[in-house]
Amino acid sequence: MKLSRATGRRTRTLGAATAIAALVLTACGTDDNSGIPGAVDFSSDTIECGPPGTLLASGSTAQANAMEVWVNIYRANCDDGQVNYKPTGSGAGIQEFLQGTTAFAGSDSLLKPDEIEQSRSVCRDGGRAIHLPMVAGPIAIGYNLPGVEDLVLDADTLARIFDSEITVWNDPAIAALNPDADLPATRITPFSRSDGSGTTDNFTAYLHAAAPEAWPYERDKNWRGKGGQSADGSSGLVGMVQQNEGAISYFELSYAHQNNIDTVLIDTGGAEPVEATVENASAGIASGNIIGTGADLAMELDYTTRAERAYPIVLVSYEIVCDRGNDPDTVELTRAFLSYIAGEEGQQKITAIDYAAIPDEIITQVRDRIASLG
Repeated sequence: MKLSRATGRRTRTLGAATAIAALVLTACGTDDNSGIPGAVDFSSDTIECGPPGTLLASGSTAQANAMEVWVNIYRANCDDGQVNYKPTGSGAGIQEFLQGTTAFAGSDSLLKPDEIEQSRSVCRDGGRAIHLPMVAGPIAIGYNLPGVEDLVLDADTLARIFDSEITVWNDPAIAALNPDADLPATRITPFSRSDGSGTTDNFTAYLHAAAPEAWPYERDKNWRGKGGQSADGSSGLVGMVQQNEGAISYFELSYAHQNNIDTVLIDTGGAEPVEATVENASAGIASGNIIGTGADLAMELDYTTRAERAYPIVLVSYEIVCDRGNDPDTVELTRAFLSYIAGEEGQQKITAIDYAAIPDEIITQVRDRIASLG
């Protein structure tokens, strides 16, 4: 790799990058449940560094592990550029962006019309906030049922389980989907998030779209189903599933993999039940459509897709920026950082930690929008 004086680009050894990773993970503490394995390589062959400076961003916790990888790659390869991302949650991140205190926000949910209107006071030169889909991944349905592997459920059955209408594991509806399984009469304990979250928002969007009669509630960041129990954050849900035989819950795939939790295969009505994998999540996202106008790339997902190997319970997390009128002091650094994470190498790096790459037909448009940011 060549040294470029104009960009401050340089190469660090893998040992140095690993040391950075160790420092970051130590700072996060043991309760973070970070999805970053020690084997992640923070070297880069493609990064083009921006000018010196510090970039502040905040928001989605669902993309926190991806951001941790990307930020450390940037720090490991760019001498003078600093990117600080605070996983404060989508709502808090949007508010900080709308207050003009951050360069961009991470969000798992689309901005509301009034928030887009509010962004016009932050974005200069007649600009407005736009959505750039950057991070995606499957929401896994984890369960604790010893002796039962490759459990298959469909949207209607999931909705009835999480609304406490199906209460035992050998219920006829579950047995019909798993004719070869030896299902016990164990009581089902569904766990949901006690805190408002983008993961809950996207999971309930799937339930409402794919099983509207069984799940009459609108999508919501706050849990609306009846019965069950709750826990704070994805790590809290993981702990409850591990500790309680018969438990079932929802969380990002990385949490299931790290904690060796079995995950449900989803019967979408297609030829075969679909496993929660990053590849299948990408196929599920590709079934969606862009509904944003102008430079906006807001998406509408197809939760009822029957496409082959398309996992339907997915989360798309966006970077929220101004289409034009970004802070002139940080816009070049913003463009440089976002260009890397939207690039082929940046997207590929996070597949090692259970994120799905944004499909080519969408990420190419993201790159075009970033290139034109002003």
